[in-house]
Amino acid sequence: MPQNMVSERVSQRAFFGVSALLFVASAAVTIVWCVSMSAMGEMPMPGGWTMSMAWMPICGQTWPGTAASFIGMWVAMMIAMMLPSLAPMLWRYRQAIGRTGETGLDRLTALVGAGYFSVWAVSGMAAFALGGTLAAVEMQLPSLARAVPVASGVVVLIAGTLQFTPWKSHHLACCRAMPGQGCMLKALQADAGTAWRHGLRLGLHCSTCCAGLTAILLVIGVMDLRVMAAVTTAITAERLAPAGERVAKAIGAVVVLTGLVLILRAMGLG
Repeated sequence: MPQNMVSERVSQRAFFGVSALLFVASAAVTIVWCVSMSAMGEMPMPGGWTMSMAWMPICGQTWPGTAASFIGMWVAMMIAMMLPSLAPMLWRYRQAIGRTGETGLDRLTALVGAGYFSVWAVSGMAAFALGGTLAAVEMQLPSLARAVPVASGVVVLIAGTLQFTPWKSHHLACCRAMPGQGCMLKALQADAGTAWRHGLRLGLHCSTCCAGLTAILLVIGVMDLRVMAAVTTAITAERLAPAGERVAKAIGAVVVLTGLVLILRAMGLG
């Protein structure tokens, strides 16, 4: 076997080994967070549902402290959820850059990953701002709180519908594109700035692509490990399966049905 093939195989094993360790660590942090938050219980709300304690200060925390805690856990959760589909993309990036003769592959790959997850960190800030605001309003307005179960079902229904749109197809194609092709046309320049921008670009496309699935996580159970596992499986399948667009539409059909069921239950018809 040629020496370059042996070297690439060793590099591949090391890369995916490190990725696996990072996944295990982030998943462990996420599980500990979910278990600790679940142990605190949830707040009963008008309309027969309960509010997660993740959206409000606890144990004497200030709002900035609560936000920082949430965003930290959000990033750990997103690393665990996105890494199964991101790792193959990062490996393809390493291969593309390696063909240019660049030797600092580890540094450039880390910059791509940092850029990617920085986008998710910003999305976590937005999610907390929206969730915290809604939680505060719902505690002040019982009539609004009673509408939450139906509204949650509507959000799930809309998220499922998005899976069938050209908008979804475009961003999914960008997430699946090889470096140097399509939406990732500028990715082959082997320098730190380009690597960072490539990570940002990939993060923007991927966070937009799974905005609907992420919304499901937020409205059904941001601390529910089963929902996290289901959303992770869906995202990974549509990103990595050979027929990704068809997989996305199949997922959309399931999500639409789930949304309808949730709405009917909330209205007392199911």
